Amino acid sequence: MWAGMHAVQAQTAAPVQPAAASAPAAATASSDALLVEKGRKLAVAADCAACHTAPKGGASFAGGYPIASPLGSIYATNITPSSSAGIGSYSLEDFSRALRQGVRKDGAHLYPAMPYTAYAQITDEDTEALYAYFMHGVKPVDQAAPQTALPFPFNIRLSMAVWNALYLKDQRFKPDASKPPEWNHGAYLVDALAHCSTCHTPRNTLMAEDSSRYLGGGSLGAWYAPNITSDAINGIGGWTEAELVQYLKTGRVPGKAQAAGPMAEAIEHSLQHLPDSDIQAIASYLKQTKAVAGGETQPRYSYGKASLQSEDTQRGLIDGADAGWKVFSGSCAHCHQANATGTANGEYPSLFHNSVTGADRADNLVATILHGVDRTVQGRAHFMPAFGDAASFTDRLSDQEIADVSNYVLTQYGNPAVKVQVADVAALRAGGKPPLIAQLPRLILPAAVVLLVLVIAFIVIRQRRKAAGSSGV
Repeated sequence: MWAGMHAVQAQTAAPVQPAAASAPAAATASSDALLVEKGRKLAVAADCAACHTAPKGGASFAGGYPIASPLGSIYATNITPSSSAGIGSYSLEDFSRALRQGVRKDGAHLYPAMPYTAYAQITDEDTEALYAYFMHGVKPVDQAAPQTALPFPFNIRLSMAVWNALYLKDQRFKPDASKPPEWNHGAYLVDALAHCSTCHTPRNTLMAEDSSRYLGGGSLGAWYAPNITSDAINGIGGWTEAELVQYLKTGRVPGKAQAAGPMAEAIEHSLQHLPDSDIQAIASYLKQTKAVAGGETQPRYSYGKASLQSEDTQRGLIDGADAGWKVFSGSCAHCHQANATGTANGEYPSLFHNSVTGADRADNLVATILHGVDRTVQGRAHFMPAFGDAASFTDRLSDQEIADVSNYVLTQYGNPAVKVQVADVAALRAGGKPPLIAQLPRLILPAAVVLLVLVIAFIVIRQRRKAAGSSGV
């Protein structure tokens, strides 16, 4: 309870004293209102709206958001108190079981795209507050969300019972008595409510988090959630706490990074709304995490510098020496400037000293070109058009053009050792290279055919041997 209440008590005004005659009823109403408000703030910290509200005007918490996974799209469900389409009939026990064990009221298992493996750590008191909010602070929406339909065998939800037995730790958060309160508060926010490890920890063959590389970076389809451990080169060890706080609140730190993709959604819907004490606790905790090393030889944000090209150089590029420069000059230079310094107000960042262009993989650079940036922080929209989207008002760039401009930017301003192939762009446009387990459906039919052939061969050989034995040969 202490961890969730830390954020709530700091911003909750003292209730008005009721008249003496109605003191018991008023006190109960006030207590209920405080519980609902506490649950609302916990839901913000848990980033529930980002997944359970469909984009482009969807009703709050009515579901319908397609969560891209290597196994197919998983649609977030309606979690409003609607009795027909949502969780209106859920008891507190039903709600807790779904939240922390991944099992619906009807007994069906949820997929871990719903981060119940992290939410399992949420305390009983905070679970009760969340339940109060969703039952009494959210408007019911009687509209069913689209059904998730994964290919066989992943559509067999009962298989998640085995997965849970292997990987779900149904345990509540326990403060470490040897650590200060701020560290424990940050750990609770990072590991339970904000479920950071869900994205930032790599997965094993069965898509469970690899705890040995906690927060060491993980693939999210077209995007890549980077290493955010205390490692000075591969992680955020070279960031100051003030820079981390600024990034979590605004989504950008000039000369280091800017948020796009799923991280931009987390900042827009959750992190920017948290009290400063929560953000400070998260930053403090991350700075003290165990360092996880990687393959990078210098910090991602340390690469590159501005380049002012002479007229002769530009003429050579125009003559066809560099196809990437042609795309850059036509589609990127107007906003990021011809020498890639970005705009003076920081609205469009520099392309050097940038964690996207300095990384040891180009996933986020390509994904940003493909899908753009669209986040609203502190009432201000930050936008970059999507050059890979046919519906965008910009010219749609081909896989070859995106590969060309990516390599130009990497060579001129970022990590020149990273190269982008056309096939890489095609894979990221399609949602990223699927892990081994996602290839299981297309392997089942060939395997079944081979098994059938072997069975038929066994039967034929056996019958021939019987026939030979009966003939006395």
